[in-house]
Amino acid sequence: MSVFELRTAHVDRVLQRHGGRREALVQILREVQEGTRWLPREVLAQVARGVGLTPAIVEGVASFYSFFHLRDVGRHHLLFSDNITDRMVGSCRLARALCRQLGTTPGQRSADGMASVGFTSCIGLGDQGPAVLVDQQRALTRLDDLRVVQLAELLRAGEPTERWPEEWFRIDDQVRRADVLLEAPAMRGEALRAAVARGPQATLDEIVASKLRGRGGAGFPTGEKWRCACCAPVREDGTRIVVCNADESEPGSFKDRVLLSRHADAVFEGMTVAAWVLGARRGFVYLRGEYRYLLEGLLALLARRRADGLLGRGIVGCEGFDFDIEIHLGAGAYVCGEESSLIESLEGKRGTPRIRPPFPVERGYLGQPTIVNNVETFCAAARIAARGGAWWAAIGTPVSSGTKLHSVSGDCARPGIYEYPFGVTIGRILADCGGGSAGREVQAVQVGGPSGVCLAASECGRRLCFEDVPTAGALMVFDSSRDMFEVARCFAHFFAHESCGFCTPCRVGTELVVRRMDKLAAGHGSMFDEQTLQALESLLHGTTHCGLGASATNPLRDTLARFRPAYERRLQSPDFKPGFDLDAELEPARRVTGRDDPGAHLEWHA
Repeated sequence: MSVFELRTAHVDRVLQRHGGRREALVQILREVQEGTRWLPREVLAQVARGVGLTPAIVEGVASFYSFFHLRDVGRHHLLFSDNITDRMVGSCRLARALCRQLGTTPGQRSADGMASVGFTSCIGLGDQGPAVLVDQQRALTRLDDLRVVQLAELLRAGEPTERWPEEWFRIDDQVRRADVLLEAPAMRGEALRAAVARGPQATLDEIVASKLRGRGGAGFPTGEKWRCACCAPVREDGTRIVVCNADESEPGSFKDRVLLSRHADAVFEGMTVAAWVLGARRGFVYLRGEYRYLLEGLLALLARRRADGLLGRGIVGCEGFDFDIEIHLGAGAYVCGEESSLIESLEGKRGTPRIRPPFPVERGYLGQPTIVNNVETFCAAARIAARGGAWWAAIGTPVSSGTKLHSVSGDCARPGIYEYPFGVTIGRILADCGGGSAGREVQAVQVGGPSGVCLAASECGRRLCFEDVPTAGALMVFDSSRDMFEVARCFAHFFAHESCGFCTPCRVGTELVVRRMDKLAAGHGSMFDEQTLQALESLLHGTTHCGLGASATNPLRDTLARFRPAYERRLQSPDFKPGFDLDAELEPARRVTGRDDPGAHLEWHA
């Protein structure tokens, strides 16, 4: 068969496997690309015919996600993690070195067609970087100069990844402190049998009594969310839906990766407990595309649970308790961590946040009542179903019950996962992880990722809990050698890159912040720039469509307030300074008019 015939047959097989369902479009595109390496227009047209959509709509969906390629990226596509902690250990330098070895530049395919090198925001390996995502299938960790040279040799030789040193792909869980979630044994139906014995309403009452709140950062009461979904009407041919948000895209967070590696049984059991409470028959795990290497293991675990009567029909022998779980793999879009964007992606669309109300608990996936909780929340729900709400409520603080997992990275001796009861001080975590490096003191801590809060070392007595400093679970440490302006600038680039583009304040505002920060970095700052940055910060906080835009200037706000000297040395000029050479911009006009006299030049030069 010709290459064209092989490709056509591959697309047909993928379409047939998914029944040509429109809502499976993102999964269809992902599986097609795994066999074709990229998505030429003729492939997109074939997919469009197979799902009954126009080529323009299919291409629009494909262009939204950064992991779909609309041009040939070569035999291997390598994405360096561009999170600030990877930059701190040399990821940018190593990426440039690899490009030199391959004779290419970032974003361009090498002349031999073997590889292209680029960057992605974060791949969930901030505790063992510099890290690189290879073909969106596997991840290289702990890259160094020697490995870059060896990697380039393997790429030039055309060696398949199966022949690369297995040590390069080693991913450690690095659990540094375990508590009731991480220390617990695997769940094999204990929570389900306890829930069935209680009944749906009594099980919901236990979740409410536990005071469990969502572990994604917003902290909405889990029992209240489930109760709202229970009260929402279901159409005659429909069902309620349970969705696990495993799109752990906040830079600096990797706790869900560890939970899915070690305690996926508890996650699936928690989802099934929720299904029992809601009377749901269908569930999804939305797994971030960067965690593709976890997929086979998770699918095998789901198959085992079905065989053990813990999924499928008649769960734990209870007639009518029918529920199953599918895994939907993301394709590289930070905004899909927002629950309505995630649902749009589940439906095979661009991950654009929905206008609310209605909320997902009323009309979510395909218009059906849908709950969306994250990995850690479902893990906790399973333990609560097994041991009772009072047990969980007795841990932590009166407002913030239970424990919380923290992904700790940056300038510390022992990066990794730390589980503490809510209410732990930041200082306690810094002491446990060995905060600071090479004799330097801790300068700052970024809590909750870029969308969280940046605190100074003097605030280490503050507590991580909803009544003081809420967190989604990422904690990045910066010692006294770090330039906090550059940290904020890195985060500004992240938010501009990840904006979905739906609303003007976010689409334009994040780009204007980046341009102004880059202007300061280039040495063209003045006192007027601070006023512009503060105006942009106020604008984004009050006018954006979803939480991404509203939190995009949090790093700017916090670093301006707490690390002002980092800005002041860039804002010293009393006169406005443009970010480009104004006189050079007049050169085309001088050529057209034939003038080069002093009157045709500006006195100021950048």
